[in-house]
Amino acid sequence: MTNIFDNLADKGSVFKDKQYLDHRFLPDNLPHRKDQITGIAKYWIEALNNVTPSDVTIYGKTGTGKTAAAKFAMKQLEEAASNKELRIRTEYIRCTDYTTEYQVIAKLCQQMGRDVPYRGWTKAEVVNTFRDILKSNLYGNKMILIVVLDEIDILLKNDGDGILYTLTRTDNVSILSISNYVDFKKFIKSRVMSSFRDREIVFPPYGAQQLVDILEERSKLSFNPETLTNDVIPLCAAMAAKEEGDARYALDLLRTAGEIADEKESKLVHGDYVREAKDKIEHNKITDLITTLPAQQQRVLEAILNLTQEKEEITSGKLYDTYKEVSKGDTVSYRRIFDFINELEMLGIISTNTISRGRGRGRTNIISLQCDNDILEDALYSI
Repeated sequence: MTNIFDNLADKGSVFKDKQYLDHRFLPDNLPHRKDQITGIAKYWIEALNNVTPSDVTIYGKTGTGKTAAAKFAMKQLEEAASNKELRIRTEYIRCTDYTTEYQVIAKLCQQMGRDVPYRGWTKAEVVNTFRDILKSNLYGNKMILIVVLDEIDILLKNDGDGILYTLTRTDNVSILSISNYVDFKKFIKSRVMSSFRDREIVFPPYGAQQLVDILEERSKLSFNPETLTNDVIPLCAAMAAKEEGDARYALDLLRTAGEIADEKESKLVHGDYVREAKDKIEHNKITDLITTLPAQQQRVLEAILNLTQEKEEITSGKLYDTYKEVSKGDTVSYRRIFDFINELEMLGIISTNTISRGRGRGRTNIISLQCDNDILEDALYSI
């Protein structure tokens, strides 16, 4: 019997190299983000004069190039510093992976060459080790450290603002925070805000034509010549533009459409494959999201789905009554339901709209689903 992988390889592929369609890939050029990268550089240039830069915060929706721009600026700063006798380090931490102050400081120590465990030491021991790394060397040269905290809102919500308190009170440390949410500073207490005087840079959503430019650059690296029909990239861009200008989504659409072409053993990627890719991505996204939600939130979603299918107007009161029916006695308080609604809205699964009932009748929140009913039903009842 011949090797099964040899048989699969013989079928060929529309792809030349898929890695360039991964949103984590850092290209040599970031279209339509020059202003934002330059904005970061204008603050960081102080490091090249041996001065600790100001803290910086960058905001923007998912897929607007925040992480790529920060990493690009890190790479550029390291190249500029290599031509001078300066001790400048840039370290990147993704706060979805390191969700406590201890874990972040331990990871920074590890990245800078110290063997610090993720548990077992006291907080003081970890912080002292971190600060010891930053001390001046034998020649009196200080180290300037720029710490990039990606999705910082998750860390602050999970563990409080201790990490900012420690870093802002450590000499020669500058912080670049990345967040999808403008209001993430609500998690920061006033005692920390007094020393966290950050400069803010906003990343706007990409427009459809900007997404076309991004996809065209990546497609040249990723696909074999003449494998994309003319409608593929504009369709991916248009769909992603409707999703708040999300470049990650555009790249996922293009990659998945190519994979569908390979599955069908087609030598061309057609627009119909992009539409199939959209359904596939949405299904996987919703399913993965729903299966990781706490059981009580799943029941709230089931109640919203039932009311939607019955074409009922969904108020918080009606939702709570239906939720109690779904839960069969195992319920949370009415007040707790509002927390669930806010969390589900933040995840993009539902939306709320406040309407006025007229004079003397007050205002009411109307809840609606933001995902396909059938996909949600499949996700809920496959758990």
